Amino acid sequence: MVEIYRTEEAGRRALERYRRELAHWPVPADHLKIATREGETFVLASGPPGAPALVLLHGAGANAAAWREDVTAWSAHFRVYAVDLIGEPGLSAPARPDPTTEATALWLDDVLDGLGLDRILSVGTSLGGWTALDHAIRRPGRVEALCLLCPAGIGRERRWSLAGAALPTLFGERGRRRAVRTMTGLDRPGDRAMLEAVFENFSDFRPRTARLPLVSDADLRSLAMPVQVIVGERDRMFDSARTLRRVRAHVPHARTLSLPGVGHAVLGQTGPVLEFLLDRADGEHPSHPPQDIGDS
Repeated sequence: MVEIYRTEEAGRRALERYRRELAHWPVPADHLKIATREGETFVLASGPPGAPALVLLHGAGANAAAWREDVTAWSAHFRVYAVDLIGEPGLSAPARPDPTTEATALWLDDVLDGLGLDRILSVGTSLGGWTALDHAIRRPGRVEALCLLCPAGIGRERRWSLAGAALPTLFGERGRRRAVRTMTGLDRPGDRAMLEAVFENFSDFRPRTARLPLVSDADLRSLAMPVQVIVGERDRMFDSARTLRRVRAHVPHARTLSLPGVGHAVLGQTGPVLEFLLDRADGEHPSHPPQDIGDS
């Protein structure tokens, strides 16, 4: 286990914020605690119990509340399981398994087994996108369809950009807010609430420092299930142009989309993701084989 908060008081603040979010979740939800080899994992389950299973994996410095704007639409069609990633500021264990090993996939296997899920639709963003991608590569038989939003692991991480964004932290709170805005791309008037939430979390939280490994071309070619990838054109954290080039070259059936003027925080994609999931899901036959889909 690792210490993921800057102080005990910071941890209390972060968890209090999260519990307030959970208290105002927009749809009825079950709060589940799943035992895994990495420690207890918290899962927020919404939607009809008999519907196809949709597993959501959020990004770094976040928790299941990241899906608040999406869950109402998605849970009308799916049994949605929003997982708190371990090692992040949620209600799961503060464990950070080595990303160069199979440990993360084994943890997610434990979560799915604990939920009684054999096959799933998987949606992940950023770190959660890497987690979903790694799992789909290692466990293709468990993933019915894969949707990745600004994922890590395909385009290179922009270390120089992250270092540059961190420089304003030397100049107090205003500088720290500028750094968060630069890294996330949340610089539009409508992004203010989300930017504030991200700033508060990272003020209390110790981010991961381990670089997430890039998947190989062969690993990408192994993705036979339907795949959707959505990136921000101005992503300052990952090379989104290279992400799409590699996906288009090695996963030719993938549906891909680059959002003009958008940074790393890919928001407002409830509809496009739902359309993809509904195209892929078959409620009566959850093991329906994938179909080829073209680029968007």
